[in-house]
Amino acid sequence: MAERMESVECAVDVVIEKTGGKIRLAMPLGLGKPNRFVNALYRRVEKDSSLSLDIFTALSLGRPGAGSDLEKRFLGPFAERVFADYEELAYLKPAKKSTLPANIRVYEFFFQPGSMLGSDSAQQHYISSNYTHVARDLNARKINVVAQLLAHRSVDGSDQYSFACNPEVTLDLMPLLLARREAGETILSVGQIHRDLPFMENDARVDDWLPHMDLLVDDPEGHTRLFSTPNMPVNVQDHFVGLHASTLIRDGGTLQIGIGALGDALVHHLRLRDQDNERYLRPLQAWGLAESQQQIIAAEGGTGVFREGLYGCSEMVTHGLLQLVHDRIIRRPVYDWEALQQLEMHEPTQPGLALLDALREQSAISRRLDRAQLRTLKRFGIFREAVSKQGDQLELPNGVRVANDLDDRATREALKAVFGDRLRGGIVMHGGFFLGPEAFYRRLRELDDEQRAAINMTRISYVNHLYGDEGLKRLQRQDARFVNTAFTVTLLGAGVADQVDDGRVLSGVGGQYNFVSQAHELEGARSILMVRAWRERASEAMSNVVFGYGHNTIPRHLRDVVVTEYGVADLRGKTDEEVVMAMLNVSDSRFQVDLMAEARAAGKLRKDYQIPEAHRRNNPEHLHEIAARCGDASFPLFPLGTDFTETEQRVLKALTWLKEKVGHKEYVELGSKALFHEGSEAEFAEELARMGLKDPDGVKEHLYHRLLLTALEAAC
Repeated sequence: MAERMESVECAVDVVIEKTGGKIRLAMPLGLGKPNRFVNALYRRVEKDSSLSLDIFTALSLGRPGAGSDLEKRFLGPFAERVFADYEELAYLKPAKKSTLPANIRVYEFFFQPGSMLGSDSAQQHYISSNYTHVARDLNARKINVVAQLLAHRSVDGSDQYSFACNPEVTLDLMPLLLARREAGETILSVGQIHRDLPFMENDARVDDWLPHMDLLVDDPEGHTRLFSTPNMPVNVQDHFVGLHASTLIRDGGTLQIGIGALGDALVHHLRLRDQDNERYLRPLQAWGLAESQQQIIAAEGGTGVFREGLYGCSEMVTHGLLQLVHDRIIRRPVYDWEALQQLEMHEPTQPGLALLDALREQSAISRRLDRAQLRTLKRFGIFREAVSKQGDQLELPNGVRVANDLDDRATREALKAVFGDRLRGGIVMHGGFFLGPEAFYRRLRELDDEQRAAINMTRISYVNHLYGDEGLKRLQRQDARFVNTAFTVTLLGAGVADQVDDGRVLSGVGGQYNFVSQAHELEGARSILMVRAWRERASEAMSNVVFGYGHNTIPRHLRDVVVTEYGVADLRGKTDEEVVMAMLNVSDSRFQVDLMAEARAAGKLRKDYQIPEAHRRNNPEHLHEIAARCGDASFPLFPLGTDFTETEQRVLKALTWLKEKVGHKEYVELGSKALFHEGSEAEFAEELARMGLKDPDGVKEHLYHRLLLTALEAAC
């Protein structure tokens, strides 16, 4: 059994002693890192060159950084309020600056997006691996310590533990490590308890693994603020991407989405589709759906309310997905008994004789029930708990005994009194890990027992691909829609999401490739890549649809559906020319002519081809016109809530405008113009005060004062 202790320093002592000071540490990505333990270990190794520490992990989270003095003025007070006493990872800043000690190395397979573009050390130690292969690759690196946060609760005086936010790699890795331990290797498992971590049931429970845990650490100083990811603004461009994607989600199907503004936009429009369908349809009608999009909606998606509901299966359980569970849009239960799931596919079933007979027809149970079959029937609520097997008889409540024979007339009549009122054990959401804002963690902590039981945080190999339990997964994942994001897509349908064209890694592939591939293997499934058609930097607009790119995350032979703010491009099974035409139709009109010329020069497009008239108004002005007519309720800036105050929201819009419109070299030029523009100080007094610029002192503050006023007037 695990040794319990209250000090991470004591845990570090044990780890160093047992490993001989040669430590190869694996930690989960994101929220599940035991920051206090790993920081104590880092400091110990940093001071002693005779020790070595290799850290294998992903998504090492740090407070947001500011790129300018204005951003610092905004982020400083916000970060203090939202992150409070969150304990930063000690290795993160040295890793970013490539200044890690010689005896410490950090290997990651997924970066916090954009955070390591300037770190040679991080780029050199990046491991490119599909999420589903991480456990294999960690084991091959001879990991000898695995550590993560655990949730804890006490029930009737008994301690219970949960992997909570991060069972995804741990559940796949532990059997590999235990096999090495049984072969004689030293393998240590460390759990650091955090009282605020939401306790999750089902596969996340540590019950089966607790005997193999070595150290359980409950350090009184270790319960600092959990890292949270505040919801970011969703602008009109993002909203239209999410709106078009929402038309492809089929009622009764399966949904996977990722984190970010585009995912939040999709969730918002799915909610409108179900809760205020008339409002949902207005911007679609105003946009005027092209015939090709109408056809794919009719064949693959829908715009009506969700009468059957969805099942969620996503590597990441986001705030948005939990909102859909709360709204009962995600409500279609699946069962991990293939025979029962097969019956559920055709029509919802109820406990009763008809269900028993149907299960017998599938050879899932026999005429005479054995104890394992009886346990399964009780587990899924088909029988009540007060049914047991006694020799050749079934014992029912009140001591009644009948023949253990499902063909016996008396037995069948007696069993009518012991059937459950409904099926139990249904899961509406399978996930691998979760991460989000504080409100999301609070909602998870406040789930009642039934709601919590319907969410199964589990191993990544179950969520992200079909291998293993394939028959069951195929039955559960009917009409799956795997919705992911890319920052660039090519005219021939390749997607770019993890790496820029000079080879530097932006984030990582994670599970995106797995889901795209899975969409091609599952009957009725589609892969949907959401991408903004264009971006702006320093007043220059650039297309995110390009003819070619130096790298791709999703190869063009796996192209399927691409969605931009201008519509849907169905690329599956199409010729290269048809793909080019479809992608031109969802590109921004400012770049269509040049893109068309590149395609013609490469011989991929006929010389006389012209963009259809319906797609020549692909511009931001058109989108903003529609949004203005439909109102803020259709296009809210923070559709899932926010940690920003109303004043901060206005400041954020202004700073975003500055960042998009002005490069750092142009600040002085804009500032010079702003100095001669008085601005509306009274109108924006709260915003100026929030930024410490209400009473500017010195030339720099006067410049910032005018810049901010200019941006507030332009953006708000």
